[in-house]
Amino acid sequence: MHIDHIGIAVNDLEEAVETYEKLLDGECYKREVVEDQKVETAFFRTGESKVELLGATDSDSVISKYVSKKGEGMHHVAFEVEDIHAELDRLREEGFTVLNDEPSRGADNKLVAFVHPKDNHGVLVELCQERA
Repeated sequence: MHIDHIGIAVNDLEEAVETYEKLLDGECYKREVVEDQKVETAFFRTGESKVELLGATDSDSVISKYVSKKGEGMHHVAFEVEDIHAELDRLREEGFTVLNDEPSRGADNKLVAFVHPKDNHGVLVELCQERA
């Protein structure tokens, strides 16, 4: 449907929130901890899309490992879809490597699933759908 958000992995979420409030000339409108992913998120509106800052809440989280390996920066691009289950089936049929058997609860009241970056020219793709 559209780009829902761009996820940016950061070392220090508090510092990054301050930076992006200045950069985007606006306040962070929502923060949320996603326990099962061991991440805290901070969201900024940018027109129809959002910027999601991702900070690790545990040293063994995916975000902590990502930042340790690659440094801070863009982590993923998230596309909103109408039917995440149908879209995952379609992508599997097209030969994409889907990283989740089933969508999981993500931040911002979304169901989420990821497509491996090796199939997307190095970009981790997140599919998201509003939870009912």
